[in-house]
Amino acid sequence: MDHYVRPLKSMARAVALVALLPLTLSGQALAEKRIALVVGNSGYQNITRLDNPKNDAKLMAETLGGLGFILIGGGAQLDLDKSALDNAVQNFGRQIQGADVALFYYAGHGVQVSGSNYLVPVNANPTREADVDFQMVDINLVLRQMQGSGTRLNLVILDACRNNPFGSRGLRGSDGGLAQMRAPEGTLISYATQPGSVAQDGADGNSPYTKALATTVRQAGLDIFQTFNQVGLAVKRATAGAQQPWVSSSPIDGAFYFVAPLAASPAPVLAPAQEARLADTLRPDPDRVPLKDAALLREVSDRLYELNFDPELPGSKNGMTVAIRDFQTRSSLTPTGEATEGLLTRLRKLEDLRPWGSIVYDPDRSKWGISWKQVSRKAAVADARANCDGGAKCSVELSFYGSRCGAFAYSGQRYSLIQRDSVQKAKEAALDACGKSGKSCRIIDAVCADGTGRAEANRQ
Repeated sequence: MDHYVRPLKSMARAVALVALLPLTLSGQALAEKRIALVVGNSGYQNITRLDNPKNDAKLMAETLGGLGFILIGGGAQLDLDKSALDNAVQNFGRQIQGADVALFYYAGHGVQVSGSNYLVPVNANPTREADVDFQMVDINLVLRQMQGSGTRLNLVILDACRNNPFGSRGLRGSDGGLAQMRAPEGTLISYATQPGSVAQDGADGNSPYTKALATTVRQAGLDIFQTFNQVGLAVKRATAGAQQPWVSSSPIDGAFYFVAPLAASPAPVLAPAQEARLADTLRPDPDRVPLKDAALLREVSDRLYELNFDPELPGSKNGMTVAIRDFQTRSSLTPTGEATEGLLTRLRKLEDLRPWGSIVYDPDRSKWGISWKQVSRKAAVADARANCDGGAKCSVELSFYGSRCGAFAYSGQRYSLIQRDSVQKAKEAALDACGKSGKSCRIIDAVCADGTGRAEANRQ
């Protein structure tokens, strides 16, 4: 589990679901009117300059132009200040009226502040959080330009999940990266990495994400979900698993191909006996074969649990479906929520995550327990609950693995359990979340999954 922030008197748990439905119809790319705005900001005037966004934007503009997109401004729009970025977005909104496909691509600094995501113009120089709305561009403004335009498909591509350059100024928003956004109708949003995570800028002239994207969109016959699934796999391989792109989508009418499928060759004429033998050798797509065996379904549930997805959330009647969708989305797969032979095969191929740490808490009795350096999530939770004083149930759980760290903050009326990539960041985030009610909170305990940071966590 990622984090908990709750008042002690309320244990209700809200599960937000974003419906991600597969495409079911087909369309011909050659007849489509495609409009794209491509922006790359590198030359920042008041914060850290970035090496590659200009290169990334040029690469994407060249690629999209070759795929039949009409580019706003005739090419990549580079190093835009606030006024120029506002004008480009507004012009984009006018030009996409009546188009079939609208695509917005942005590479550069992006930040989340109070749960909203902002694109950072090259002249931005906020000194307080209140400056953000005047000096940056809310990504929701881009989405609103697309809504009501009559387009069949809207694509928003954000290679902007880098470190927050304004963290030292109090614009801490999160731990870096962007917040997850709800995709409006007919829209797909692709992030260079998972919400709240930080993407790599790249060391060879282009970011890993844009390099993979520019290569993949040239492949014929990949629908929109297949395209971004392939991009995700390529980035994951290129970064040794350190970066995993993320997709958020709403239901989309029809199929979209950057490059249409190649014309199929005529099928050979087979004699009836040959047809019968061929039918015997064909196997159904494992991603379409549902699992019905109770033992295999239990294995899927156990493996999802050990990957920190929760198939058996308290009070949830469809926890397995939600957990499968979350896993599929984070793996850049079509989020069907179905337990299939293909899903189980993928789960079996994944390496075990370790080490594990866990913090558990019983709000009714104000008891807690903590554990680290365990071989599995199950072992970490069991050990933490064994350390929960007085036989309390300690049903609230925060579990984390690898180099991740967790912290537990408490005020007497509120509490928060939050994980981050360092013990100090976890403590700061937990205190911030716990203290939002105005109460003075303190850190009860904190630790990293591998046991590091324990001494630091207890130095108050």
